[in-house]
Amino acid sequence: MPDLDIPEAPALPGSTHLHSGKVRDLYRIDEGPHAGRLLMVASDRVSAYDHILSPGIPGKGAILTAMSLWWFDELADLVPGHVVSTEVPEEVEGRAVVCEPLEMLPVECVARGYLTGSGLREYDETGAVCGIDLPSGLVDGSRLPEPIFTPATKAELGDHDENVSFEAVVATVGQETAEELRRLTLEVYARAERLARERGIILADTKLEFGRRPDGTIVLADEVLTPDSSRFWSAEEWEPGRAQPSFDKDVIRNWLRSPESGWSITSPEPPPPLPAEVVERTRSRYAEAFRLLTGAA
Repeated sequence: MPDLDIPEAPALPGSTHLHSGKVRDLYRIDEGPHAGRLLMVASDRVSAYDHILSPGIPGKGAILTAMSLWWFDELADLVPGHVVSTEVPEEVEGRAVVCEPLEMLPVECVARGYLTGSGLREYDETGAVCGIDLPSGLVDGSRLPEPIFTPATKAELGDHDENVSFEAVVATVGQETAEELRRLTLEVYARAERLARERGIILADTKLEFGRRPDGTIVLADEVLTPDSSRFWSAEEWEPGRAQPSFDKDVIRNWLRSPESGWSITSPEPPPPLPAEVVERTRSRYAEAFRLLTGAA
């Protein structure tokens, strides 16, 4: 298991810390008008290949939060979101949201419109991704004939998510819920891909998480369409057959996979510290993606 050295979450008055993940800290709100709801805080931590990396990316938590909020608004007519309020404690203002507690569904809902990453590696081995046969001759960055639903297991912290077939999702959550997750994931991707393309960005793929209310309603939760959960490429510079200029964590992934890092993704040792230049390039790409998508400074 990778060395996940997650810093201790700060104490917040009136709230109980419940969990820390690779990037987010989760609290239960115990007092005030939102008592009983959850407070989700985005840190500046950054992860890749199931490792927490050092140092963090300055301002990343605020960018992720603002971008997710923008997308929740853009998708509200397709699926309800879990955000209740942005009135949060001063200590985490700008990088936290109040959200409703949900029964989270144990599936990573991934939509792919382009072939890259783990999907490309699986395609090169089998000619398919998550049991979906694809045309021959595709390369890194190829646009797929149509977007596909390529779910993954929701791994424990420190373990790797693994691509699975649709039938495996059915076995986990049942036929009706599996079909609804596939429908919602592909609808969200189609909307987001169009909006991003209008702004000069290709949304290559994205990972979504859904939860269920007590009445059975499926709700879009966690982060949505951020550089941490999606691959954003420059539409102008897109060229299949090579690594694409990226607005997301591929800046970090590519450095970790390069000889310059001196590290291998199969190494049992944690990755080395990120160079200042990689940190700044990542920060600027996150900020640029936010600016291009939302029009905000």
